[in-house]
Amino acid sequence: MSPTPSDAPASGPGGPQAATGSPVQAPQRMLIDLSEIDLTQRRYPREHIEKWNPHRGVMGMLDCIVWHTDDYTQGIGLHHIRHDAFWVPGHFPGKPLFPGVLMIETAAQLACFMFIVRKPAPTFVAFLRIENAAFRSQVLPGDDFFVLCKEVKAQKRRFITDVQGVVGDRIAFDARISGMMLEERAY
Repeated sequence: MSPTPSDAPASGPGGPQAATGSPVQAPQRMLIDLSEIDLTQRRYPREHIEKWNPHRGVMGMLDCIVWHTDDYTQGIGLHHIRHDAFWVPGHFPGKPLFPGVLMIETAAQLACFMFIVRKPAPTFVAFLRIENAAFRSQVLPGDDFFVLCKEVKAQKRRFITDVQGVVGDRIAFDARISGMMLEERAY
């Protein structure tokens, strides 16, 4: 049965649109070609990440850095989604889904690490903007959630990075984030 006009996507000057009138996002490709990367490697463990990132306890989302380019402009981090994570009982009872805000936070921590590690000493960096975020697939307890980042632009104190979350061969989310160095300080 073909869609009726009420459930068919609208089309406008910017291409196909959803029934709400907003543009339909085309499926994305992975930011980094994973076919040549050994995703089982653990380049930097949590202890090394904590030398550069201030996040601790349940807010330390990166378990390890899996891979990065020599210039730290591209990288892959890992967060194993634990069955006993603080959000599991309430998001959602009986069907836990890794919250999108934590997906973004995990990627922001990787992007900040990739920026900070190029500095002579740890600095305090905060992310400022999230643009074009799209959540495409569920992330569940037991999943290995890989975050990919690819620098778009970097200046002395600011950066713009494209990020994605990946589980297996599925893109769970993608976005563009911006961050800025606020002050230099050791952790």
